[in-house]
Amino acid sequence: MFSRRIRGLAHILNLKYTGAPAITKEVPMQRVLLPEGWPRPKGYSNGISADAGELIFCGGQIGWTPDGVFEQKDFIGQFRQTLLNIVDVLAAAGAGPEHMVRMTWFVVDREDYVDQLQEIGGVYREVIGKHFPAMSVVFVSGLVEEEAKVEIEATAVKP
Repeated sequence: MFSRRIRGLAHILNLKYTGAPAITKEVPMQRVLLPEGWPRPKGYSNGISADAGELIFCGGQIGWTPDGVFEQKDFIGQFRQTLLNIVDVLAAAGAGPEHMVRMTWFVVDREDYVDQLQEIGGVYREVIGKHFPAMSVVFVSGLVEEEAKVEIEATAVKP
């Protein structure tokens, strides 16, 4: 709730909010699914069980600004902007990153992704926090917007 207020204030003041919540919220309607004997994955969940609530489907977001401008040309810069765009779409529904239950990433350069996993993790925690929904990463030959290096879809469930 606190970070939503900051984002709202930042929007009113026409500032860009880039902080993630300092405290990871527990969402009682979600349960991480970890089959017995399986190791806990790092940076994602194998599955999430979510009780009925409001479903929010975030269409594929890419690394451009709300004005449709790619300010960042590199993968990490576009990745950060993509996550910020997802947070903004979720906020429009009164939800936050902690409500996400699924993400699908479409990445155009496998080497870029693999070589920058540490930076990706840092940016993810900076913007999303320590919330790890079920995720898939798919490598694709291209995206509709030629400059885009990553596109991410998200699904959230809000109480």
